[in-house]
Amino acid sequence: MSENFIELDVRPILRSGGEPFDAILGAVKKLEPGQGLRLFATFKPIPLFRVLGSMGFDHEATELSGGDWQVEFTPAAPAAGGVSAEQTVAAPAGSKQHDAWPAPAREMDNRNLDPPEPMVRILAAIEEMPKGEVLAALLCREPVFLLPELAKRGHSWQGAFEPDGKTYRMLIRIGTVQPGAA
Repeated sequence: MSENFIELDVRPILRSGGEPFDAILGAVKKLEPGQGLRLFATFKPIPLFRVLGSMGFDHEATELSGGDWQVEFTPAAPAAGGVSAEQTVAAPAGSKQHDAWPAPAREMDNRNLDPPEPMVRILAAIEEMPKGEVLAALLCREPVFLLPELAKRGHSWQGAFEPDGKTYRMLIRIGTVQPGAA
């Protein structure tokens, strides 16, 4: 385990009602090889475990006094053919091969909406779609809180930032994973 961490305290952001995800991703992108992130938050950031796990990080969470949490994200040992920290495509275990996905049946542009409206709109839209169809969505950030909801509901996904670095394009395939299989 790495003892070389950069620290990020997002408690002030959370206490002021802000969204710290961009600050967290910015810190992760600045990590040197072998370096970890020590994060301080006002709650146990369970959605981040999956997101950073898909980026190649293990985590160890410790509850602090007053209900705050310290989480150390460390680079996982690379497996043969494993996921690297640079990989931006996420999909839960058990998902189908992405190259076999059909063309999107529905497209949404959520780039101008404030959180949590994009997540609310996407979850409402996928409830109306038949199993196997694909929803394409444009977002202004990676939907860190949406990903565990999709896994819980049995949907698979893939996503990455467009070359402009500002638009996150996401594809969601409806009902192709057994809930809880991730």
